Amino acid sequence: MLVTTTPTIEGKKIVKYIGLVNGEAVIGANFVKDFFAGIRDIVGGRAGAYEQGLREAKSIAVREMMDQAQRLGATAIVGVDLDYQTIGNTNTILMVSANGTAVITE
Repeated sequence: MLVTTTPTIEGKKIVKYIGLVNGEAVIGANFVKDFFAGIRDIVGGRAGAYEQGLREAKSIAVREMMDQAQRLGATAIVGVDLDYQTIGNTNTILMVSANGTAVITE
């Protein structure tokens, strides 16, 4: 299934708009990740554990969105938007949401 952030697909004609589809993933940052991320912040460098967590959450959210579109009979998803938000007072929970419009193309 083609998934794009653009509202159209070059070389394809959208023949039917099915509707909004979405997927979410919520991940928590555990104490070990927080500890090592804090050390990296002090000495510099990238927080690899967080980056991996973000990639995994994005993948889950997009996969859920695609599964929903497929169940609705879509052949593509256009106008995809990814949002990242922290939840809670300590900002240790991250939510990734993927939203787009399921369409049928020819």
